[in-house]
Amino acid sequence: MLPSLIIVDDFLSDPHGFRRRALALDYDPRAKKGNYPGLMSGGPLEIAGLDAAVSARAGVKLQPAAGTMHQYCRLTLKGDAGRSGVHIDPAYYSGILYLNLPDQCRGGTDFFRHKPTGLDGVPTTDIALAATGYSDPNRLIEEVVNADTLKPARWEKTMTVPMRFNRLILFSPWLFHNAAPGFGDRPETGRLVHLMFFAAATV
Repeated sequence: MLPSLIIVDDFLSDPHGFRRRALALDYDPRAKKGNYPGLMSGGPLEIAGLDAAVSARAGVKLQPAAGTMHQYCRLTLKGDAGRSGVHIDPAYYSGILYLNLPDQCRGGTDFFRHKPTGLDGVPTTDIALAATGYSDPNRLIEEVVNADTLKPARWEKTMTVPMRFNRLILFSPWLFHNAAPGFGDRPETGRLVHLMFFAAATV
């Protein structure tokens, strides 16, 4: 079973160089397609050996999840708002690498419990799912996550993993989570992260 949360500090050997490369990417508002706040980079910023490094820590062989923004960067400024809030990710395992300098770091990634159901994530086994009264996980996602994503009163924050420069967090994408608010007024001061979405390796 995958660990629900792993925190790896000092992940990159040259985080300052990687941050410079991330800031040099194109963040075009005309290309935005998702419900997330902020802007996604126009292409991925690859970390050599990432899949193997994360697989070793997770204890499961992983590969990039098809159809996701695996290894893309996201830039979120103060006041940026998305069309969703608390959510899950379309992946087998998720990762976030924080790229803000130490004096910029604030917030992080928040995790939540859904007050009406008491759930802190979508159950990943048939037995656990049945205990919720749902037989179809997609129906649970639609009626719990999607229906209440922008209703703060329906959620209780259970934990924040604090942002730290060059900190990688790996976690179950089925946990209810959301990014802390953006900050800064330009790319150099904004919230900057590198995103990872993994699938279970097929070979």
